[in-house]
Formats: sequence, structure tokens, C-alpha cells
Amino acid sequence: MTKLDRIDFEILRLLRNNARVSNKFLAEQIGLAPSSCLERVRYLRQQGLLKNAHTEVDLGAMGLGLQAMVSVRLHQKSRSEFENFRKYLVGLPNVQTVFHLSGENDFLVHVVTNSTDSLREYILDTFSERPEVAHIETSLIFEEIKNWDLPYNAELIDP
Repeated sequence: MTKLDRIDFEILRLLRNNARVSNKFLAEQIGLAPSSCLERVRYLRQQGLLKNAHTEVDLGAMGLGLQAMVSVRLHQKSRSEFENFRKYLVGLPNVQTVFHLSGENDFLVHVVTNSTDSLREYILDTFSERPEVAHIETSLIFEEIKNWDLPYNAELIDP
């Protein structure tokens, strides 16, 4: 676990909100020289705290305005069954995120599509036909609200 100071935390917070900000802007916001800021960003990448930068895409504008969460329970709980099904899910088109869970259901899968009819067909074709699947439950997503704030963990921050 990498210890952070207030400046490191602020860099992470600002980049999480917008990974496209310039180093100059970042340095100004934090109160560092651009060269010092760049060194800190490099260090955070080397430590694995900054992994990638992505662009948020409006899926609704692409005609994929219907989102759903699909809960999946498998018949057996063997490691090989979990791994095979997880690999299958990750390779599916229209799957946005796969969560492997504890509890009653084994997976929660975020899928996008263009209509309830296409969602129904997608679920039947991709989940219902799988022999390892014991139960499926689908919930439509009415609204998605993302929190881009960085969670605070006092154990990681040096005073």
C-alpha cells in the first residue's frame, strides 16, 4: 500500500475527474512547479495508482439507450466454472462491466442495448442457452449517476 501525501491525493482527485487536463493546469491547481507535478504523476503511475485514461462515451447517442443489470447464478461453484463463465462474459458484445459477487448470485453483468425487445433476445441468446446458468434476473437501469470524487482513506494519507 503506497502512502500518499495531500498533494498526491489532490493529483489523483483532479485526474479522476478529468484525465485530459494538462500538466500545467494540474500544477497550477495544486500549487506546484510543472516539473515537480510531472514527476509526481510519473511516480503515481509507477506505483500503479494511475492505471489508464478513458473517454466517457454517450451510449444513448449511439443508439444504445437501454441499460440493464443481469444477475446470474451458476449451478455449480467450481473454480473452473467461474473462470470459464467469466471469460465468456468479458468477451460478449454489449457487456460493459462484469462483477463477480459473493452471496446468492455469482455475477452481476451491466449490459447495454437499444430496446427491450433486443435486450430480451440478447438475454435469451447469451445467458439462457448456457448450461452452467441456473438463474437469471434482469433489472432495467432508469438512471445512471456516477460519483467521480475520489474516496478518502485516512490510512493512505500521510499528514
